[in-house]
Amino acid sequence: MGNLIKVLTRDIDHNAAHFFLDFENAQPTESEKEIYNQVNVVLKDAEGILEDLQSYRGAGHEIREAIQHPADEKLQEKAWGAVIPLVGKLKKFYEFSQRLEAALRGLLGALTSTPYSPTQHLEREQALAKQFAEILHFTLRFDELKMTNPAIQNDFSYYRRTLSRMRINNVPAEGENEVNNELANRMSLFYAEATPMLKTLSDATTKFVSENKNLPIENTTDCLSTMASVCRVMLETPEYRSRFTNEETVSFCLRVMVGVIILYDHVHPVGAFAKTSKIDMKGCIKVLKDQPPNSVEGLLNALRYTTKHLNDETTSKQIKSMLQ
Repeated sequence: MGNLIKVLTRDIDHNAAHFFLDFENAQPTESEKEIYNQVNVVLKDAEGILEDLQSYRGAGHEIREAIQHPADEKLQEKAWGAVIPLVGKLKKFYEFSQRLEAALRGLLGALTSTPYSPTQHLEREQALAKQFAEILHFTLRFDELKMTNPAIQNDFSYYRRTLSRMRINNVPAEGENEVNNELANRMSLFYAEATPMLKTLSDATTKFVSENKNLPIENTTDCLSTMASVCRVMLETPEYRSRFTNEETVSFCLRVMVGVIILYDHVHPVGAFAKTSKIDMKGCIKVLKDQPPNSVEGLLNALRYTTKHLNDETTSKQIKSMLQ
């Protein structure tokens, strides 16, 4: 089993076996290579997407000037010229979300297939588990950056309004070839979400379950709950945490834990917060709250605002108050 290190095999957490997921060094075995290589093509572009998003400044100034002086053609042209390359970037981010969705579905297919249980898959296919984790880590980082950048929606709204006006006036619009009306509608729905990448992955996971009727839903939900449990145990146990050689691995594990909880909550009929859930939500929230507050507020907000079942009657008052 390569780098696998068993860390807990006690009968806890609904009998989920616990082991150390080697997020730092896992390498694909021969049987993992095909899916691994497909996903790797997508993941190698992820850091560049985050850098582009981090440096996204928007055309707020040019747009304000154009709106305040509607008769000044030069200012209109300047705003339009500033917005066009930004819409190109937004298109690139949106298209990457589609590639990420396809990669996630490939990984889910590999990690939930018979005859192995989800726990056996995660133990045997550590490199695929690591890629799944990398997708979730990217997703939460992307959404954290998007949430704090109102320029994205402002720029895109201005682009659509101006394009619409140009069409009415029969003015040829540079940039329309870049994003046609149908694509603009889909991008608009994507950016209207507070956490667009997470929504894409939640929808993809739900779709994966509904399209694979021959696969028990537990194969998917158990894969997610086991990953959440393993991340929690690795984070809360000093002995295992000390094995991380890179300090970034802690924030990586925290994001992955939150990501799989959110996916589980969207896919499981009663969600992650019910008493019957296979995820120890109190333990997971405690692990988050034990970190420096500034480093986890975005993750706590993700649990507060992007889960589906937090406000259900079946969620205990204690869990609700822990997240207040």
